[in-house]
Amino acid sequence: MAFHDNGGMTSTIKATSFSSLPLNPATLANLDKLGYTEMTAIQAASLPIALLGKDLIAQAKTGSGKTAAFALALLANLNPRRFAVQALVLCPTRELADQVTTELRRLARAEENIKIVTLCGGVPLRGQRASLEHGAHIVVGTPGRIMDHMAREYLSLEALNTLVLDEADRMLDMGFLDDIVTVVKQCPKERQTLLFSATYPEGIAGIANKFMREPQTIKVESQHAENLIEQRFYQVTRAERLPTVALLLNHFRPISTLAFCNTKNQCRELVALLQAQGFSALALYGELEQRERDQVLVQFANRSCSVLVATDVASRGLDIDQLEAVINVDVTPDAEIHIHRIGRTGRAGESGLALNLASMDEMGFVGKIEQYQNRESVWHKVGELTPASGERLVPPMATIHILGGRKEKIRPGDVLGALTSDEGGTPFTREQIGKISVTEFSTFVAVKRDIAKEAMLKLNNGRVKGKSVRARVM
Repeated sequence: MAFHDNGGMTSTIKATSFSSLPLNPATLANLDKLGYTEMTAIQAASLPIALLGKDLIAQAKTGSGKTAAFALALLANLNPRRFAVQALVLCPTRELADQVTTELRRLARAEENIKIVTLCGGVPLRGQRASLEHGAHIVVGTPGRIMDHMAREYLSLEALNTLVLDEADRMLDMGFLDDIVTVVKQCPKERQTLLFSATYPEGIAGIANKFMREPQTIKVESQHAENLIEQRFYQVTRAERLPTVALLLNHFRPISTLAFCNTKNQCRELVALLQAQGFSALALYGELEQRERDQVLVQFANRSCSVLVATDVASRGLDIDQLEAVINVDVTPDAEIHIHRIGRTGRAGESGLALNLASMDEMGFVGKIEQYQNRESVWHKVGELTPASGERLVPPMATIHILGGRKEKIRPGDVLGALTSDEGGTPFTREQIGKISVTEFSTFVAVKRDIAKEAMLKLNNGRVKGKSVRARVM
């Protein structure tokens, strides 16, 4: 992997231990506790530069560990005792902003009480304003909502020392250039700017020239080891396309599958077909209300939904752990988007499966993908697909929805405590409980499917944080 500075010098960087960085002992101990031992390629290339306070343009795909790369740099710049916004992270979507916030909170554990506030649309301004008034060190948000708060003078960037533009190419794709310019113009001139992007469109060069100070540029090649992703192509007719998805699921039996469609109508039709056949499937597309999106994403991420059927726009910023398979229900005309889609599986050293359905009139798109990847497609026959067993493919977890979230000061530990305590019924073990996600007004807890009803009754009969709650299985 090469690193280039503005003079065009190239040197090789090896991924090394975090202890080689000038980080404080508490941060290093926290990284160790989180299981961060070796830096990923993007972290090894960008952190030494970012920790020196230099501006940086880093080109890397989603899932490469880039969040920790900029998070550790901005945390190193923070003064926890100064209650003012010292870092701003701009993201293209609410989903990405939420993920960045979660990762920042994990990495900030080593410091004193660091306040992080997420500012995105789809949520009333009032609650966000109150969070800002209580004092925030770091703000993560989408450009439009950040502008709203700045226009109303709820958000001041006077104390800002680090600005991060995350997935900058996506923000440009989504038409946020003017918004980004408006926000950046209100940031102090003396600041560090870190720009992360999967591709390098012209607009990014414009931002760099206008708003960055002698930025160093690094580029990390594709992060998913392609040999870990097995790609298979199947030729189908229009009538066969959706039923073939069910055949693939019954044959390969992946626990979690992300299925991409080119249109929201195709998403809806596929989900209806899969649900009719007894699969646990949910749809994610642009027009869903934020509350519905949150509920869909929580259920898929915590493994209580087997198949998420999504459009490319809806899936931006999605970062799901342990995704066994990606199905391209439609071939995308854009070869780079194809790489982005299949790169959702086969992460962190795990193997992954990319299954692609193509009709005769999509063969031109397949040819583009072959050229882009510099390798031929491997074709299989639909007739080879046979159900692995007679049993239905059922997700291992179920989700319990609790009314009440951050507003009621509920934390994941409170819910775990309620489920593992003697109050309200037999205690469950930590192994029977999965991900616990807390949003502003709701809490979602994943539990093993066979204990879902008992766990719900235990929560309804017991107490969370000393209070009675209402819980239901979704």
